[in-house]
Amino acid sequence: MKKFNDKKQFRNALKLFYECEKSNNEMISGAAVSQALKSCTNMKDFQSGLILHQRYSSQIEKNKYSLSSLIHFYMQLGDVNHAQILFDKLKSKTVGIYGAMMKGYIKNNMAQKAIDIFSQITNPDEKNISLLFNACARIATDEALNLVKQVLSNLPDQYQNDKYILTTAFDVFIKCKDLPNAERIFSKLPQNTISYGNLMSAFNKNNQPQKIFELYEQMKINQIQLNPSVCVLLINACSALGIYSISKSISEQIPKSYFDNIFINNALIDMW
Repeated sequence: MKKFNDKKQFRNALKLFYECEKSNNEMISGAAVSQALKSCTNMKDFQSGLILHQRYSSQIEKNKYSLSSLIHFYMQLGDVNHAQILFDKLKSKTVGIYGAMMKGYIKNNMAQKAIDIFSQITNPDEKNISLLFNACARIATDEALNLVKQVLSNLPDQYQNDKYILTTAFDVFIKCKDLPNAERIFSKLPQNTISYGNLMSAFNKNNQPQKIFELYEQMKINQIQLNPSVCVLLINACSALGIYSISKSISEQIPKSYFDNIFINNALIDMW
């Protein structure tokens, strides 16, 4: 079942579960129920997941992994109340179960609830921390920004260079317009066109064209290719700076294949 789910063959995974169920119901393990719930979640098959819950409720409640899968199922299909009831019944909660709730709240546009529940976790793992930062990026308030800074300052050593934590923290700083901290985190991130583009976009909104050119020079040194979005940001920076020689030089560095792009064309018209 896991192999089918890993290959995104969710219907085949669920079919295999039903075949095992028919041959010997007593042999169904908690891991098998979890995989079946995963299939239902990805297929958005609410009815089948509900039947699984009813049929294996006692077994699920004894298995924290299965319970986490069930909470995830309800959350991803929009039944927040059902997930909340399951969560509230639990006396002992794992980081995985907290993570399922946080992810569900974010999915259902309840980011503040994800932030609130984080404070209940005694020893959050890297996934919990990344989900917290994801939620903070969504609301992008001063309070959320300060919370991210506080969590980062107390981050355990094993998470200091975690790429998921750093990426979500970077997103918070960008959304909250804290560009000095965004730059600091950026240096620790995997360098690619998307990460450069995100920081360039923030500098563009903050009217700092020179910073965009500095990042572009870094891209060239690191041999990172341009994409149309970054080209538009460079052209916009030229427009803001208003220096003909720089505008001419940048326009000559744009790949000729991009000149058919309507956004690049419009930006060039505005620049000249």
